[in-house]
Amino acid sequence: MKKLDPVRTLLGAGVCALLYWVILNLIISPIGFFLGRMAAITLSTLFAALISGGLAIAIFESRSLLDIGLNWHRGASRNLLIGMALGIGGAILVILFPLATGMAHFEALDKVAKADVSWRAGVFLPFLLFCGAAGEEIAFRGFALQYLMRGYGNWAAICGMGALFGALHALNPGASTLGVVNTAGFGILFGLALVRTHDLWLPIGIHFGWNATLPWLGVELSGLTIRVTRYQLVWTTGNLWSGGAYGPEASPLASAILVILFVLVWRIPVRRGSTFLLDAESDPELLA
Repeated sequence: MKKLDPVRTLLGAGVCALLYWVILNLIISPIGFFLGRMAAITLSTLFAALISGGLAIAIFESRSLLDIGLNWHRGASRNLLIGMALGIGGAILVILFPLATGMAHFEALDKVAKADVSWRAGVFLPFLLFCGAAGEEIAFRGFALQYLMRGYGNWAAICGMGALFGALHALNPGASTLGVVNTAGFGILFGLALVRTHDLWLPIGIHFGWNATLPWLGVELSGLTIRVTRYQLVWTTGNLWSGGAYGPEASPLASAILVILFVLVWRIPVRRGSTFLLDAESDPELLA
């Protein structure tokens, strides 16, 4: 498989993005009406990513959706679990330091705050967050990114898509410059995870582990307040360390955790799958 003309790859990624945007806007309101705001955010992202990615890879590559890295190969479960462990561990570490140093402490929520601590929420929320994480990874690290890599090379495409991932989060409540930069860093991290494993299961696992853990620690998730416990993390320091309304992802603590995660993703043993692009046996030059 040879590198393609950059204009063709840009066209393919653009068509995929346009399809995603159109489908997302068609389905988000009906899902929100019947299932609520959180379901609208997460399920619509997943459905739009699956449909747009499936159409784009059929049009430009005559392949199936599974070829973007969703094949359940022998090491898929291992990659997914490793990713979840990294995401959960990173989220805990970003809170552990301020707790240990007195920069923050837990306080019980008052009766006015809306916190759903039922067992249904405990089951349903992780499911929705998994759908949201998988949807974003399919949208940003699926066909569009992998097709761009064929025209522009791995790192140019990964960094460019990571920057777009961060820029779109600038629309989230409480977004700050550092929050956008850190989020872009996570986007690049997920791209590195794709290159390491040749599948989407490791980046999905990291993304889900991080997103599913922060709400249980009583902090905001990319500007979204999700109350699932009867306590919240209260900071005794300023917005620089707490991340303000965007949450700890907008703090230097998250920047430090990102560095640790980059090293771990680069070094940790994984099992490789095979996407339509990242197949070392068919074209090792594309992995350079």
